[in-house]
Amino acid sequence: MNLKALLPGLVLCFAATNVAHAAQVTAAVAANFTKTIEEIGAEFTKDTGHTIRFSFGPTGKLFAQIKNGAPFDLYFAANESTPQMAVKENLAVEDSYFVYAQGVLVLYSPTLAVKNNAMDILKKAEFRHLAIANPKTAPYGTQAELFLNKHDLYKTLRPKLVNGESIAHAFQYVATKNAEIGFVAKSQVVDPASPAYKNGEYWELPQSDYKPINQAAVTTKRGENNQAAKAFMQYMKSPKAIEIIQRYGYNLPN
Repeated sequence: MNLKALLPGLVLCFAATNVAHAAQVTAAVAANFTKTIEEIGAEFTKDTGHTIRFSFGPTGKLFAQIKNGAPFDLYFAANESTPQMAVKENLAVEDSYFVYAQGVLVLYSPTLAVKNNAMDILKKAEFRHLAIANPKTAPYGTQAELFLNKHDLYKTLRPKLVNGESIAHAFQYVATKNAEIGFVAKSQVVDPASPAYKNGEYWELPQSDYKPINQAAVTTKRGENNQAAKAFMQYMKSPKAIEIIQRYGYNLPN
C-alpha cells in the first residue's frame, strides 16, 4: 500500500471532519471584558475551528435582553448576582456557573498626577468632571460609588459625576478628555492598544475599599446543547485563556 499516495486524502478527510463539526456560539459580554475576550475568542477559533460572536454592553442591560429572549448562548457578566439570577429564573444552566475573572478598579486621568496623589486630587476636587459607570447597571460603577461613600466624598463630588452607560463609556469620557478623571477598569489602561497605555496615570484602589468585582459566567438555556458553547466555557479555564485574562489586568478568584 502506498502511504504517500493516501496521505493527502487522509489530510483532506480530517479537515472536512473538522469543518463538519465546527459550530458557532453567541455570547453576551460585559463591556469591561471586551478586548480580553476578543483575544481569547480568536485563539479559541484557531484551536477548535468553532466561531464565536460577541455582543458587548452593561451587565444589567445584557441580562434584560436575555430575559426578553435575545439569542445568546453564553452570558459573561461583570458581577455574580445577575448570572445567579439567570439560574434562579431558569434562564441559565445551573452547573455552568463559574467566576472567570476578578475585576480591578482604578482611578485614571490623562492629565492629573493621580498615581501618587489620588486622594488629595479627589478631596480638592479641582476638576470639572469625574467619570463613573452607571452604579445602577454597571458593577464597576457600583463599587466606585461605594468607594466614594466610604471616604465621605460622594456628596461633595456628586455634582461633578458623569455617568457612562457602562465602564467602556466611562472610560471614553476620560480618554477623550470630556472628563479630566474617572473610575475605570484596570484592563482598560494596561492594554497596549489603549489610548491610556502611554497617556496619563492611574492609581489602583485598595481592595479593602470596595467589594471584590467577581465576574461570573453561565450558559443560557438556549446554549445548553450547543457544543461550541460547552467548548468555549471549558476553553475559558485553559492555561492560554488564563494567561490572557491576567495579562489584561484581571485577578483570578481564590
